[in-house]
Amino acid sequence: MRYSSVALAAALAAVCMGTSLSGQKPDDRVDPRSMALLAQGRAARAAGNLDGATDLLETAAVVDPRNRGAFVTLAEVAQARGLPGKAIRLYREALLLEPNDVAALQGQGDALVAKGAIIRAQANLARIRTLCKTGCAPATELAATIAKGPPVTTAQIDKPAVKSAE
Repeated sequence: MRYSSVALAAALAAVCMGTSLSGQKPDDRVDPRSMALLAQGRAARAAGNLDGATDLLETAAVVDPRNRGAFVTLAEVAQARGLPGKAIRLYREALLLEPNDVAALQGQGDALVAKGAIIRAQANLARIRTLCKTGCAPATELAATIAKGPPVTTAQIDKPAVKSAE
């Protein structure tokens, strides 16, 4: 009698866990609709239609938030628009899904350099070198970007005050 309630609770827990695990989709399977939208977004980006690409890629990310390619391509579009802060955030979303994505690490490193965060970009470079083991193109490209440094911005020039004739 003492063990029947414990056994019933254990059986109920096993049934609940079994049904919840069988109802979940595996992480490596991305919704085919999202993949189709990703392909359309990449085509729009290649055609130079950044607004259309952004719309399609954001829809792909909403349809399936596990679509890492949508986040990476959205980040590339943001960089093309000169928005490195947004690109950094989007690359971070992709890296949350797959922390060892070398392309996302390189893209985030490029965006970090554009923002002036050289130390964090060097951390990305170190991580890429750890993942690649031998020399790889993303590590070489990011090292060149870091060596080049952030883009030079023009300082605001003070204009001489205009004297009014009174």
